[in-house]
Amino acid sequence: MIESAYGIKRHSPHSYEETITKVTESLKQEGFGVLTEIDVKATLKKKIDKDFTKYIILGACNPPLAFSALTSEIDIGLLLPCNVVVYENPKDGKVIVAAVDPMSMLQVTGRKDLGDFADEVKAKLTRAINAV
Repeated sequence: MIESAYGIKRHSPHSYEETITKVTESLKQEGFGVLTEIDVKATLKKKIDKDFTKYIILGACNPPLAFSALTSEIDIGLLLPCNVVVYENPKDGKVIVAAVDPMSMLQVTGRKDLGDFADEVKAKLTRAINAV
């Protein structure tokens, strides 16, 4: 793992494209589906004609966990889905895979009773990232 203030992050031993496939598969094994895919490189080129490193944002959702969170705190939808990113580090070309740390995200709610929920989501995301 790589230190991150608000994410679960590691180097991938695979190519950028393989990492996207592998993280999507590992998320599925943990009950997550990928609802959205944002190709940041392509979007920035198209919208503002700027070049950027290969970078994708995957919006991952685990429906049972999302339902549990939403029924506990209706506005938690502002923090969903869980973002997972894959990118090529422009400094060294290494591929990085990372996910948002649910513990960090849920701190903004001020709800300490959601700690067990955040722990569960973090464990699943950590396993998915480590499986890549």
